[in-house]
Amino acid sequence: MTIESNNRSGELVPSDEITSLISFSLRALNLNPECEVSLTFVDEVEMTELHIKWMNEPGPTDVLSFPMDMPEHDGEAATLGDIVICPSVAVRQATTAGHSSNHEFFILAVHGLLHILGYDHANLEDEKVMFTLQEKLVKEWGAS
Repeated sequence: MTIESNNRSGELVPSDEITSLISFSLRALNLNPECEVSLTFVDEVEMTELHIKWMNEPGPTDVLSFPMDMPEHDGEAATLGDIVICPSVAVRQATTAGHSSNHEFFILAVHGLLHILGYDHANLEDEKVMFTLQEKLVKEWGAS
């Protein structure tokens, strides 16, 4: 598994743990171990620019996903895409949610990965499926 991690945010982030979590999640989702994912941490200025450019929405957001290739056949390797996380937004959300910043980073990383893999939360049924799966993956990874 190739998970490229780049921190341009200027913030301390648990990148090794997040890389481990993404690897765990890819295996748990039965994806080829040769799949590639890029993980980038950015500051609020860069995240705002990305949010406006790609989502046509103002201000920074917590996580954005940029899917690339999906495996056409089971077991096929692919460059899955990019996950971009804004640590300062994540830390604020963690405080509001009443859990640790690391937990928020973990949820956001899996959330971004699931978006790359085609999951969405546009309606309540899809949201329940996606959010249940992301919590399950984070919990199982933490227990391993």
